[in-house]
Amino acid sequence: MVHRVPQSLRRTLMATALCGVLAVAAGGCTTSSESEGDDPQGVELPEPGVAFDYQIGGSYPPPAGVRAVSRDRTAEPAPGVYSICYVNAFQAQPDAEGWWEDRHPDLLLRDADGTPVVDQDWDEALLDISTDAKRERLAGIVGKWIDSCAESGFQAVEADNLDSNERSEGLLTADDNLAFGELLATRAHAAGLAIGQKNAADLAQQGRRLGFDFAVAEECGQYDECGAYADAYDDRVFVIEYRADGLKAACADWGDRLSVVLRDLDVAPAGEGGYRRRTC
Repeated sequence: MVHRVPQSLRRTLMATALCGVLAVAAGGCTTSSESEGDDPQGVELPEPGVAFDYQIGGSYPPPAGVRAVSRDRTAEPAPGVYSICYVNAFQAQPDAEGWWEDRHPDLLLRDADGTPVVDQDWDEALLDISTDAKRERLAGIVGKWIDSCAESGFQAVEADNLDSNERSEGLLTADDNLAFGELLATRAHAAGLAIGQKNAADLAQQGRRLGFDFAVAEECGQYDECGAYADAYDDRVFVIEYRADGLKAACADWGDRLSVVLRDLDVAPAGEGGYRRRTC
C-alpha cells in the first residue's frame, strides 16, 4: 500500500527544508506552522459564542449584532461578518439528483435493486463514499465547490451530512464518512478555509483529529448532544434549533458558551412566510 503524505504535512516539510537553506544564508527562519501556533493551516477560525444566523434557505441582511452567518455556496458571503459556506458534501441536494444521474450515476449510493438510497427526511440521495476510488472522485467534485467558496470570499465551509452512513441502509460505515471528511478538510485548508463538521455528535472527537476546525450542530439542545461538540471543538460550535424546547435546553446549558439560534425548518429568508428566528 502506498501511504500518501497529507498536503498540510508536505507544506510543512517543504517549509522546513527551505528554512534549512535560508538558515545558512540568513541565520534562520520560522516555518508557517511554527508562526501560526495552533493554526498550522493559516485559516481563520470562528470565535466561540458569537451571535450567529443560519441563512442557507436564502440570504437577507444579518440582524443587528450578528457576527457569523452561514449561507448556501451559490450565495454571496455576508459582508462584514465571519461567513460560512454551506456545501451538501455527503448527499445530493433535492433538486440535484438528476444532475448526478446524468453525469456521475455510479457516484450515487444504490441498494441491491439499483435504486438510489435516499434520506427520506430531506429527499436527498446519498453519495457513494464506500471506496477509496469513489471518495477521491467525489472529493474532486465537492472540492471544486469548496474552492468556489474561497473565491467568493467566505472564511469557512460547512460540510453537511457527516452522518449520512446512518441513513445508508447499512451500505456505508462511519469510517467511510470520516475518510471522505478528511479529504474535504485537506481540500478546504489548501483553499485557505476553515471547515466545520455538520452533525454526527458521536464522531466529534474523531472529526477534530482528522482536520475539522469547528462544528455546526442541528438540534443538539433538543437531543442533549451539545457537550460532545463543545468538548471536541473548544466551544467553536454553531447550534441550530428548530423547536422552542430545543432552544430552551440549548440556551440553559450552553447559551453563555456556544452560538445558538432558533430557525424555522425551511430556513426561510426574513420577510417570507414561515420565517422564524430567536436567540438566547
